Amino acid sequence: MIRCILFDMGNVLIKFQPHLFIERLGLTGEDAETIYRELFQEVEWVMCDRGTLDERETAERAARRVPEHLRGYLEPLATAWNRPEDQIAGMQEIAAELAENGYELYLFTNAGPRHRAYWQTFPIAVYFPRDRVFLSADYGLLKPEPEFYETAVERFSLRKEECLFIDDNTINAEAATRCGIDTIVFHNDARELRRKLRDKGIDISL
Repeated sequence: MIRCILFDMGNVLIKFQPHLFIERLGLTGEDAETIYRELFQEVEWVMCDRGTLDERETAERAARRVPEHLRGYLEPLATAWNRPEDQIAGMQEIAAELAENGYELYLFTNAGPRHRAYWQTFPIAVYFPRDRVFLSADYGLLKPEPEFYETAVERFSLRKEECLFIDDNTINAEAATRCGIDTIVFHNDARELRRKLRDKGIDISL
């Protein structure tokens, strides 16, 4: 019987869409693609999620690879991409209903050290208190590494057969499945998620 619902964060609970963040700064065309590639698509971003760099260090390293006129955009993107706080439509209502119906909600996320500061600014965070957050940067582990899931389950003393994991990334979901955790792939559709939860036997309205 499922008792614990484990949620990914980016593009499940809140928006993490680098092209949108870059567009908000007024960048287009080649400049936008350069910023996207050199900040979000290089090894430093992954190192930040693992906790071996912080967000400012990530921006500083990326700045060495971009033209001078773009350097000033990197730190705001790395350290303030979460403003404004955009949540995924319908997900706060799902979290609220699941919590009201007695399910324990946990956050399993790949995110850098700054997560501790920005997460609480999102209204949905009230359903995921700090003692139920497994942050990759705190443990030096990343999804889809099996150690991420095994360590997280052990950290919270969870029973895998009582857990259901929700992620928009199929590779992350498949990795959780291989670790013995049931999964749902999220397709940016809260109504579809409600149906999938019901199909798993979860007490939630359609």
